[in-house]
Amino acid sequence: MDRGGGRGRRPFETGDELDRKAAIAQELPRLRRYARALLRDPSEADDLVQDCVARALERIAQWREDDDPRRWLFAIMHNLFVDRGRARRRRTEMAQVTALSPGEAVDPPRQLDGLVFADVMDALRELPDDRREALILVGVEGMSYRDAANVLGVPVGTLMSRLGRGRAQLRALIGEDGRRPGHLRSVEG
Repeated sequence: MDRGGGRGRRPFETGDELDRKAAIAQELPRLRRYARALLRDPSEADDLVQDCVARALERIAQWREDDDPRRWLFAIMHNLFVDRGRARRRRTEMAQVTALSPGEAVDPPRQLDGLVFADVMDALRELPDDRREALILVGVEGMSYRDAANVLGVPVGTLMSRLGRGRAQLRALIGEDGRRPGHLRSVEG
């Protein structure tokens, strides 16, 4: 007799499912950091994290026992991010978009560290998605090349190539001091 109230539903969760949910909860700070690095808008990043967790919970039974929860969740998030990018491009092609003037949507930072950080983040956002994702996974999240390549669904050699090109492009966009050339000028009085 099914007491779960629905087809195939169990009235309670097994310990394994609770452990998996706890593992998902432990990864939330890393998921948020990755989403915010991928997207400019914090609310869009939070939506991406929410969608990632919802999809993970829907597919928790597909989580193989030997899967690393971090790699599994980052792969889900990567796929959602790519899908959203495709959908956004399709919407853009169908609708006319008015461009914002430079600086219109961004509040100026209030301190030097904030300016440098903003410059680096802006430069990072200018990189193509594949290079930015590789740099974030390896450089920020500290994933191994193999794990990052698995998350992105590419061979390790491809990941390494993206990292090399991404690092070179990032260095070209920002100066040696981490500032964008000509962006920050000192004022003498």
